[in-house]
Amino acid sequence: MGIDLSTLVFEADRYLAAAKIADYCPNGLQVEGRSRVRRIVSGVTASQVLLDAAVVEGADLVLVHHGYFWKNESPCVVGMKQRRLKTLLTHDISLLAYHLPLDVHHEVGNNVQLARRLGLQVDGPLEPDNPRSVALVGHLPEPMSAADFARQVAVALDREPLLVDCARPIQRVGWCTGGGQCYIDQAIAAGVDLYLTGEASEPTFHSARENGIGFIAAGHHATERYGVQALGDYLAQRFGIEHRFIDCDNPI
Repeated sequence: MGIDLSTLVFEADRYLAAAKIADYCPNGLQVEGRSRVRRIVSGVTASQVLLDAAVVEGADLVLVHHGYFWKNESPCVVGMKQRRLKTLLTHDISLLAYHLPLDVHHEVGNNVQLARRLGLQVDGPLEPDNPRSVALVGHLPEPMSAADFARQVAVALDREPLLVDCARPIQRVGWCTGGGQCYIDQAIAAGVDLYLTGEASEPTFHSARENGIGFIAAGHHATERYGVQALGDYLAQRFGIEHRFIDCDNPI
């Protein structure tokens, strides 16, 4: 039973068009385990906590958004990296990771999936002429205050967000999951009422306040929980195998 590992990886690569997207890490199969996949465990990051849980669950494959082998990091397999890889190799578990391809996908992507949970209608990319841009722009069905929208975000993500409030009503919204605070200037140029991402940098406050828009930092982890779940569900349904998402708590 199960599906051949190479068949599953081929379909995931194809579905996400991973080969077409330049990234800061390798996308696709990062660690090869057993040849048949019956059970997928997914999570946001291939942390030791997630790997240990995958071992307990009897996973054949771990699917994540944040994997390994990032650009400019040390290639030495020591310390934390050694322990993580040892866990995978000892238990013959594969690691499948997709970074930007999972952010931008039109169906299972992090940004589209987040929009559905927050009640946002997608209008299109924040930067239509930038092929590397992952941020989106859209709108709420009805205007609301920034504080009310922040409360809606808190309920949807089960996490209290950081809010830079503004006087204007909120309807046109730009967003980028994860560490997308760098897109705030593009969002301002696009005429948004509020920009939402996962993290905040010190200048973000001033950019929002001095340009009269709202800003929400809802958590890097919290905003990127949904793409990997949707991709895991897609693969499980496609091949008739099991999938379980494990949310390893991360307040950042």
